[in-house]
Parts: sequence; C-alpha cells; structure tokens
Amino acid sequence: MVFSTILFVFRFLPITLALYYLAPAKWKNTVLFLCSLIFYSWGEVRLFPVMAVAILINYTAGLGLERFGHSRKARTGFLLYSIIGSLGMLIFFKYTDFFIQNINAITGLGIPLLKLTLPLGISFYTFQTMSYSIDVYRGDVKAEHNLIDFGAYVVMFPQLIAGPIVKYRDVSDRLHVLHGRVTLDRIDEGISLFIFGLAKKVLLADGISKLWYDIVGQSSSDSVIGLANASTSLVWLGLLAYSLQIYFDFSGYSMMGIGMGKMLGFDFPPNFDLPYISRSITEFWRRWHMTLSGWFREYVYIPLGGNRKGLKRQLINIAIVWFLTGFWHGANWNFIFWGLYYCILLMIEKIWLLPHLKKGRIWPHLYTMLLVVIGWALFVGSDYGVSLSLLLEKMFIPSGGVSALYYLRNYGVLLLVCILCCTPITLKIYERLKRNTLLRGIVLGIIFIVTIAYMVDATNSPFLYFRF
Repeated sequence: MVFSTILFVFRFLPITLALYYLAPAKWKNTVLFLCSLIFYSWGEVRLFPVMAVAILINYTAGLGLERFGHSRKARTGFLLYSIIGSLGMLIFFKYTDFFIQNINAITGLGIPLLKLTLPLGISFYTFQTMSYSIDVYRGDVKAEHNLIDFGAYVVMFPQLIAGPIVKYRDVSDRLHVLHGRVTLDRIDEGISLFIFGLAKKVLLADGISKLWYDIVGQSSSDSVIGLANASTSLVWLGLLAYSLQIYFDFSGYSMMGIGMGKMLGFDFPPNFDLPYISRSITEFWRRWHMTLSGWFREYVYIPLGGNRKGLKRQLINIAIVWFLTGFWHGANWNFIFWGLYYCILLMIEKIWLLPHLKKGRIWPHLYTMLLVVIGWALFVGSDYGVSLSLLLEKMFIPSGGVSALYYLRNYGVLLLVCILCCTPITLKIYERLKRNTLLRGIVLGIIFIVTIAYMVDATNSPFLYFRF
C-alpha cells in the first residue's frame, strides 16, 4: 500500500487511527501491530514470512543476550545469530542473482537465475532489527520481552517500507507509555508534516519526474524522446529534474512517516535537512538520508576504528562504509560505482579540500551540486531506459539532439518552485504561518485539497526507495 493513494489517505489511515485512539492503553501496541501487518500484507502477503522470521530471530537473540549476559561466548554467539540470520536473508533475496550473473560472466557457466521477488522494505527492517540486537549486546537497551511490542516496533507502518531507519531505543520509551502517549499537540504537528510530505511527493516529485521520464522513455506520453535522441543540454536538465524528484520523493515519504509517527505518539528521527544547500560532499551526507548515514557510522565506521587510529586507517574505514552503502542500495554495479564515487570525493575532502570549501561562499555550493548531480547519474544508471555508458557519454561529450529549450519552457516554473523548496525559504514561511493558527489551517487545507485533486487525476506512482 502506498501513502500517496486515495485508499491509504481516506480509508486505511483514518480507520487505523480511529482503532488506535479508541483502543485501551494496554491494547494500543496490539492494534498498531495488527494494522501494520495488514498494511504490509496488502500487496506483499506472500513474503510476509520473511519479515516474521527476521522478527523472531532478533527477538530471541535479544532474550538470549539478556539471559546469558554473564557469558561472553554466549553473548557473542547470540549476536552472530542475529547478524548472520538477518543479513543472510537480505543477501539471499537481494543479491543471489547478482552473484550468479557475475559468476556466469567470469566463468562462462550458465547457472540459472533464481529471479527471487525482493521482500518489500527488507533493506530497512533488516537494519532496524539488527540495530536492536547490537544495542542489547552493548547494554544500550534492555531486551524486549513482549513479542507484540517488539513486532509493533519492527512493522510500524509509517516507517516500515522506506524508513527513516528507526532504532529501537528511538521509540522504546514511548512504546511502553500506556497513558498520555498521544496528545493533541502531537496529532496537530503530525497532520501538518503528513500534508507537507504528501504535497512534496504528489505535487513536486511526481510533477518534475515527467521531464526525466520523457527523456529516458519511461513515460507513456507522446513527448517521449529516448536518451539516444537527447542533446547534452537536455540530458543535464533531465538529471537536474531527477535530482529534484528523488529528493522530494524520498524526503516526502520520510516526512509523511514522521508525521504519522507523531499521530501515533512516537518521535522518529529526522531523515533530511535541506541537503541541496550543502557546501561540501561531507556536509551533503550529513543532511541526506541521515538515518542511513548514522546507522553505518554507529554500527560499521566507529566499530572499525573510525578516525581514532590514524588517517590511513580512517580512509580504509571510509572505503568499507561506502562500498557497503552503495551495495546496500542495489544489486548492480552502478550502485557500487556510486558508493566508490562518493568514497573518493569524501577522501579528497578529508585529506585536502574541506578547509578550502569552508572558506568559500558561492563556489562550494556549485561544486557540491555539480558532483551530486553526477552522482545521481551513476545511481540511476541501471534504471529502465537508461544505459549508463550512453548517459555518461551524453553528459561529457557535447552532442546534438532534442533541445532543452522546449522542456525548459514547459517545466521552467515547476523547476523554479522545486529549487526554492530545496532552500530554507519554505521553512521560514511556515514558521511565520505557525504564529497564526487560522491562516496555517487555511494554507494546509488548500495544499491538501490541491494534492488530493492531483492524486485523483493521476495514476499511482510508487516511491522510488520501495525497490531498495
């Protein structure tokens, strides 16, 4: 089930919230758990057992870590049980065919592909459940004894499919609050976040995506041209559109998830902080997909030694983290190249460039955005209609073709609106609106009505990060 559908907005969400609010305090987690199972199973019931096994593995690992806390060997065994069990399922479903394809290419064998269906949200809930077991092992949180409460944490529908990646310690306290979990202030803030996130997705992401889809041939409109027929200027314009699309798509989903978390009485961590105003790649990755970056920093980079063992070791740690980050995003070489690309940029900034970027004013922003757009070219290189080699050729070897002027005229206003919405301007406007309750309500109502009108008129457009 997709957040940006009439079914979700006018049926599933209000029914779920009504049941949740009306349920006695001790039954709220049960209602949340069952409703989240319905949400997940709506289009993915066949692979629900995979998530159920992930829940059971980490639930029992947590109990084992607590029960045998006095034995280092037993604790290590339960931690390995959690990590191997969780990562084993992720690797099997997500990467088996990738490994088979590369073995066939290297050896000339003809091993058949398994063509497995990737369980929805497996990359996200695997990291969440693993973080729980690791935190119990470290003593940062106590083991959860109630299976329903633990299940509610894992399958909580606002963040189940595409994040933000919520650690157990982020919600454990609220999960056990029986009275006063939900307040009117939280509901009010949650509704505002949900409406803005929905508008980001429907009005901005889906609107600007049509430019990129026309260029690569993923659209059904009459204006499809295909990448081979696009000029260099049009390809760059299309990549700018894709950069805006993926930001508003993913940040919109995260904002809706955080908003619904507020409505349920939980405080999810922020996932985006205006990344396109960054003045370095280092800063960009402190602002983009913050929960993923934080997860790798806490559970991979720091345990490897972080920056505590000299520059050489730090660079090795950065390389490991970014190889894993790229590979986490998808079972394709372009994602590995994308991760290594950022690895190299971050190393260059760490060794030499970062102090110079901090002194600059305008050029660090231009430098960052140029490199980020190039990074998105690598990221999108395995999409339908996209040949990575042709895309890079079109970008860096000037060529003729369909001009960008026509598309710039058609999408110019929307591009400008999207760019403005990437800056702090919209936040400043909203802060002023918050001072006037009536005016804020009117603005939110108008945005919601316009967004719903577009949803009714348009076809369903799944979130980009669902496939990861």
